[in-house]
Amino acid sequence: MDIVAHLRRTLAALPPARRYYVAFSGGLDSQVLLHALAQLRRELAAPVAAVHIHHGLSPNADRWAAQCDAACAALAIPCEVRHVQARHAAGESREAAARAARYAAFAQILDTDDMLLTAHHQDDQAETLLLMLLRGAGVAGLAGMPAWRGLGRGRLARPLLSLSRQTLRDYALRCGLRWIEDESNFDTSLHRNFLRHEVLPRLREAWPAADRTLARSAAHLGEATELLAELAAGDVTALAGDAAGTLSVAGLLTLSPARRRNALRHWIVRCGLPLPSTTQLQRIESEVLAARADAEPQVGWRGAEVRRYRDLLYAMAPLAPHAGQTLSWDLQEPLSLPGGLGTLRAEPRRGSGLARVRCEGARITVGFRRGGERCAPAGRGGHHELKKLLQEAGVPPWRRGRIPLLFVDGMLALVAGHWACEPFAAGESDEAIFIRWLPSADIASGVENNDN
Repeated sequence: MDIVAHLRRTLAALPPARRYYVAFSGGLDSQVLLHALAQLRRELAAPVAAVHIHHGLSPNADRWAAQCDAACAALAIPCEVRHVQARHAAGESREAAARAARYAAFAQILDTDDMLLTAHHQDDQAETLLLMLLRGAGVAGLAGMPAWRGLGRGRLARPLLSLSRQTLRDYALRCGLRWIEDESNFDTSLHRNFLRHEVLPRLREAWPAADRTLARSAAHLGEATELLAELAAGDVTALAGDAAGTLSVAGLLTLSPARRRNALRHWIVRCGLPLPSTTQLQRIESEVLAARADAEPQVGWRGAEVRRYRDLLYAMAPLAPHAGQTLSWDLQEPLSLPGGLGTLRAEPRRGSGLARVRCEGARITVGFRRGGERCAPAGRGGHHELKKLLQEAGVPPWRRGRIPLLFVDGMLALVAGHWACEPFAAGESDEAIFIRWLPSADIASGVENNDN
């Protein structure tokens, strides 16, 4: 197998890159990728660089970084060494934490149209498929590693994914390459290493083409994943609720259970949230979708929660608590709100917002609902309980206590993002102060900043 020719064809079939980065551990696989890419350097329209991630997990980490730097210098390829902290959380493996830290560092490095190349190969794909199968993964997990995908502002590509580990080893020996052997690669207490050293060799004895066959199955599942994503994207668009980023509960219940779960997964990922487990997804169906229309159910997991209000389903990061304290404000500088609730800005305007004459010389404070507040929205007439006004506006209960309220000399003058209250509302020809609320993403939908 001519790896250089294979690499040339594979890169030509990928989107053009502004710069190529090689994820360079110094092991056999990445040594082969870097060396082969160096042979193509003059043919490429983009420069080549290497990135070595220093996890600090091995006593040999400093020596490995130096070896990687030397290997790159020998090929006249610049090498950047990035140090990362790979502390694992409770219930998380050290390897998972290191991987997350590694890819976070890669994402930071990539600029628009940059491409990170990793040396994953066919044997890695087979191991990944078996790992996912043993974890009970769905179709997307069983699809294994894609040939390329987005990462940060750039892309990640795996140009050696169809080649075997033996093919890479043959190339390395033929070219006289020297590589780092990470001692942790032989620790069979780690699941991937157990599969690599104990399980797959036995499978190959009975099925010599096991790696290729498993990789082909992963490719078939990858196609199925694409089709499911297309179906889910159409369903999520069709079921979009009145509030941005929401789904209609009634619409979801018209779908078959499998199609509904497919749509929910796609929607949650599109909201930028971690996927729920199968159990958590079942709880969303049984506890949230099936709840009474006047209930306010929710299901949460690490980094995410799903809530329902009336017919709308909301997905968000867990809401941070806030103390609900009262803040003084001179309207001159932006006011940072507690609990990550965003910022308030006062902007000069005419005929929209608070009448300037009512605010000049007054004591301005910002607080949050405590209960019993009343407001006379401009043009509506009469004072109304704020709770009822927010209910009529369809504001979900968990957001009501997080809406900033502006008081002038102790009287409620403005409900940020919603109403200016009489007698503080500016007339059409009045000099006014427009209060703009820039809320955090988890409460941004429904806040239009156009009435105050």
